[in-house]
Amino acid sequence: MPKVRQDAWSHEDDLLLAETVLRHIREGSTQLNAFEEVGDELNRTAAACGFRWNAEVRQNYEKAVDLAKRQRKQRKRAQHSQKPRVAKLVETTNEFDQQEQEPWESEPTPQLREETFSQPVERSPKVSIDSIIAQLKELKSSDQHLQRQTADYERLQQEIQLLRSNNEHLKKQLNQLKEENQAIKEDYDMFINIMERARKRVVFDEETSLSTPAFKMEKNGNLEKLAK
Repeated sequence: MPKVRQDAWSHEDDLLLAETVLRHIREGSTQLNAFEEVGDELNRTAAACGFRWNAEVRQNYEKAVDLAKRQRKQRKRAQHSQKPRVAKLVETTNEFDQQEQEPWESEPTPQLREETFSQPVERSPKVSIDSIIAQLKELKSSDQHLQRQTADYERLQQEIQLLRSNNEHLKKQLNQLKEENQAIKEDYDMFINIMERARKRVVFDEETSLSTPAFKMEKNGNLEKLAK
C-alpha cells in the first residue's frame, strides 16, 4: 500500500521519532529500522522520517543520543563479560564441590593408601578467593553504572512526558483563544452592520427633510413656498 503524503510534522510526531530512534540505538539496532517503524506508524516513508530526524529533530536530542550509545556499549560489554565470569564461577564451585565430595566417595584399600602416601602429592591449582571477590565487585560496579544510565534514561522519559503535557495544555489554550477571537470577530461584524444601518437611516432622513418643500401662509390666506 503506497504511503500517503502528510502535512507538516507535529510535536507528537517528532517525539515519537526521537523515542523510537533512541530505543533502536540503545538496543543495538539501526536508525533505518527506526525510520521504517516510525514510517509505518505515521504513514510516511522511511526516507521522510530520516530527513526529518537529521534536519530538525536530532539537534534537540544530541545528549540523549550520546547516552543511548553509551548504554548500548555498556550493555554489550556487560553481556560479554558476564558470560565467561559466570561460567568460571560455576566451574570453580564445581571444583570445590568435587574436592569436598571425593574423600567420602570410597575408602581406599590399604595397598592403594600406601601407594598414595608413597607418591608425591600433586596439588591442583586453586582459585584465589580474592580474585573471585574482585570479579564480583567488578560485576557490581558494572551493574551500578548500568543502573545510573537507566536512571538517566527514565529522567529523559519523564522530561519528554512533561513536554507532551505542556504541549497539550498549550493546544487547549490556543483553541480557546481561537474561539474567543471568533466571538470577538462576530461581535465586531454585528457592530459594524448596526452602525452602517444607522448611518444609512440618518442619510435617508436628511434627504427626506431636504426634498420636502416648506410653505408659509400669508395674511390673505395664500400659501407661499419658502426658498431653501
